[in-house]
Amino acid sequence: MTLKRMSLRIALIALVAPHAHPQTPKPYADVNTPHFRAEVCGGIAVDFRTRIWSYFQLRSELKKGLPVLKLTNDPAEIGMAVRALATRIRMARVGAKEGDFFTPTISAVFRKTLFLELDASSWAAIMDDNPGEFSVSINGSYPEGKPLSTMPSSILAILPTLPDDIEYRFLGRHLILLDTEASVILDRIPCAIQRRDRDSRSCP
Repeated sequence: MTLKRMSLRIALIALVAPHAHPQTPKPYADVNTPHFRAEVCGGIAVDFRTRIWSYFQLRSELKKGLPVLKLTNDPAEIGMAVRALATRIRMARVGAKEGDFFTPTISAVFRKTLFLELDASSWAAIMDDNPGEFSVSINGSYPEGKPLSTMPSSILAILPTLPDDIEYRFLGRHLILLDTEASVILDRIPCAIQRRDRDSRSCP
């Protein structure tokens, strides 16, 4: 592993929020590297944790008073619960915009790390169920009926873990942050991935 790749991995590992539940388990945990993490990331880790956990706590507050959704296969009942929470989230986050979570600095770290780690196998997996690129609205809903892209374990292993029901997904080459409990798109990184073996100067 090159020094550059190792540094970027350490940088992203440091973004992991304490007590977070990962989209899939992360294999990295080195108690001997906290000082390296702080030196490489500076304030990035604190910034990312603060943004993610502020939202997680906000959502927890917004769920209070809503009917508890019992185990059901009724699409209408599930849809009603999702829309009720989504409405509260949108009202509480009026003015939400791209970059609220993925700041320019954090986005740059993600892009560089994904560029180094993405290989033909993970690219194929991401594109297999990929819904493709389509117009999205930050704070808007993920379109019903659209598939969710596969997130290879190799890619999730290098990304910061997230709280329950918040996930990374790809729309074409764009990476989004999705609240799956409310089906709300929280943020995105345009042109987050590119193949090293192809001309990727443009991102349609």
